[in-house]
Amino acid sequence: MINVTRSFLPPKEEYEKYISRIWENHYLTNQGPLVQELEQKLKEYLQAENFQFVSNGTIALQLALNALDITEGEIITTPFSFAATTTSIIWERCKPIFVDIETERFGIDVSKIEEAITDKTKAIMAVHVYGYPCDVEKIEEIANRHNLKVIYDAAHCFGAKYKNKSLLSYGDVSTCSFHATKVYHTVEGGCCVAKDKVVSDKLESLRSFGFQGENYICAGINAKNSEFHAAMGLSNYKYIDTIIEERKTLSELYDSLLEGVVQRPVSPENFDYNYAYYPVVFKNEEELLNVFDELNREEIYPRRYFYPSLNNLPYIDDHKSCPNSEDISKRVACLPLYNGLKTKEVAHICEILKKSLIK
Repeated sequence: MINVTRSFLPPKEEYEKYISRIWENHYLTNQGPLVQELEQKLKEYLQAENFQFVSNGTIALQLALNALDITEGEIITTPFSFAATTTSIIWERCKPIFVDIETERFGIDVSKIEEAITDKTKAIMAVHVYGYPCDVEKIEEIANRHNLKVIYDAAHCFGAKYKNKSLLSYGDVSTCSFHATKVYHTVEGGCCVAKDKVVSDKLESLRSFGFQGENYICAGINAKNSEFHAAMGLSNYKYIDTIIEERKTLSELYDSLLEGVVQRPVSPENFDYNYAYYPVVFKNEEELLNVFDELNREEIYPRRYFYPSLNNLPYIDDHKSCPNSEDISKRVACLPLYNGLKTKEVAHICEILKKSLIK
């Protein structure tokens, strides 16, 4: 069986060494020594001083909204993402305002943002889809002109760089997911990276019930992560570059075998990709479903990332039309990509895909 992804696992004995430290000191959570060690390593890797390790990528978005004092109003966002982007806004009692996407990298269409701004707009929450950057310069320009905050859902972006800077360094707050399916993972986990230290300090309090020292300073929540998760993060840390390099090799093989066959995102200049996904866009939904049928017969399981377009979610009040997102979401899929996937398996996947298209 070949699934769309398979979590990277370090040698078991390396993880066990960190677990042994937990047994030695009986520190399980509440910013223990392994969490602190991991945070320091990730700060250095990402060159991000204002960094908070949290329990998952969804709570990271909710924390970002709270840390920026956004607890009501409208948030301009994209309909082309995983549902957590939208639901994090709803959970914070704000209203998502969908702006359609551009069709090169499937990020929010910056030319359509300003027409969506009203006197209720508080922020822009954009997504670096599949780890490819939004037009960060234009978004910052728009936000500054209208006095809006910028939050980036950078769930897919660990290890990706734009203009020699981590993609997590853009925006007032950027968030990342360290879920088991991601390029770098801590089983469950995520982070917030803030531009401003005051915001970062508030994030630190918010993730720990609102504590600062022995005092409550805000209405926080428990978004801390455990020593066991940090142990996995520390075990995986030294393999980051190896993981990305192997995914690059597999992606380039896909590129060579599928050139001219399917549409692919257009990578911008001055960008170093982390090869988080291998998305392909078919001519229509029928073509996609036919390919899925053929692959599934061989126990190969790609995934419809991202479907449906979020403006069509059943619990959304305003189903504003977003034709690009609605169209792409029906035609896009991610092919299997993970460390340990064999080159002959990639070749087999491509062979089945191409034969299916000929049919």
